[in-house]
Amino acid sequence: MADPLTDTDSVLAAVGPRLRTLRTRREATLTEVSDATGISVSTLSRLESGQRKPTLEQLLPLAREYRVALDDLVGAPETGDPRITLRPIDRHGRTYLPLTRRAGGLQAYKVVIPTASPGDRVTTGSHEGYEWLYVLDGRVRLVLGDRDLELAPGEAAEFDTHLPHWIGTTDRGPAEVLMLFGKQGERAHVRTDD
Repeated sequence: MADPLTDTDSVLAAVGPRLRTLRTRREATLTEVSDATGISVSTLSRLESGQRKPTLEQLLPLAREYRVALDDLVGAPETGDPRITLRPIDRHGRTYLPLTRRAGGLQAYKVVIPTASPGDRVTTGSHEGYEWLYVLDGRVRLVLGDRDLELAPGEAAEFDTHLPHWIGTTDRGPAEVLMLFGKQGERAHVRTDD
């Protein structure tokens, strides 16, 4: 019978290399991760090198920052259940269902946008990155710079997110979209065969 203490030690020892891999894939510095998680640079460095065993209080913000499940971060054993549990994220009245689980790179979400009210204010914003969206259902209103577009099911748009933008719905009902978010300069590559 395996010694639970030894098993726990080996699991915790493997966390450091995973943390370093996740951070380097995101091309993030220790300082950037420290700023995002509140964990000191020296503690992060010791965690990555295996000089310090991680605590749950450290693993939770790191899993959130790297957008990975805690089980994946610690290398928890498979349960034999092949189902994937996607946890929706509710933000600003919208529901985001993550479709990717890897850190860094393109991130895919199914987004449910509620029906717009006639008096809703359009407030554009900009941020680092690149965005691609495909309308699955409903009608989407995309304000992009000085353009005001309406997209129907089957239509797509892509844009640099430095350009002030806003995505919502028309007042005809909710919408469902597939969205891809990439870091600056990383665009979705769409191929069509003629």
